[in-house]
Amino acid sequence: MRAIAEQVVDPGPGTDAQDTAARLSALLRHVFLYDRGNQLRVIEESGLSMTQCKALLELGGLGEAAEPRQVSELAERFGVSVPSMSRAVDALVRNKLATRLEDPDDRRVRRVAITDKGKQLVDTLLLVRQAGLEAFAQSLTAAQRRKLDAAVESLMDREDIAATYEHLKEVASA
Repeated sequence: MRAIAEQVVDPGPGTDAQDTAARLSALLRHVFLYDRGNQLRVIEESGLSMTQCKALLELGGLGEAAEPRQVSELAERFGVSVPSMSRAVDALVRNKLATRLEDPDDRRVRRVAITDKGKQLVDTLLLVRQAGLEAFAQSLTAAQRRKLDAAVESLMDREDIAATYEHLKEVASA
């Protein structure tokens, strides 16, 4: 944890970004725990470590056409060593949540892809999180919900957020 804390850049006292981050942090903490930790319970019951969970969620990607990844790509994405990610992927493969594939362009390279069983777990995690967020949204007054909707809607012009939103709508309606 110390290494992560040392990487944090101090934006300086009193910046607008710092205040926004503090408000967002308070909201996310409240929302994350609002459903009494159901999402954490699903992760715990799955037996996955946090590294395994992050890798599985990344492999799950958005939509049906999630691209297989190299272990080194996953390690870099999450700032862990390649051996650590390799062990995490080995556990996912043993639990039939992921599979190793030969790279079509280079037979020496192995890629990792999510399996149907892995996709089902990712979808379960997304649905549990969605249910918790819906319960939180229902606890808001109409005026609070309108303000929150307006704030979130203003972020939908970001491709990354909009793509995730579209995927989550598909998962929720399935």
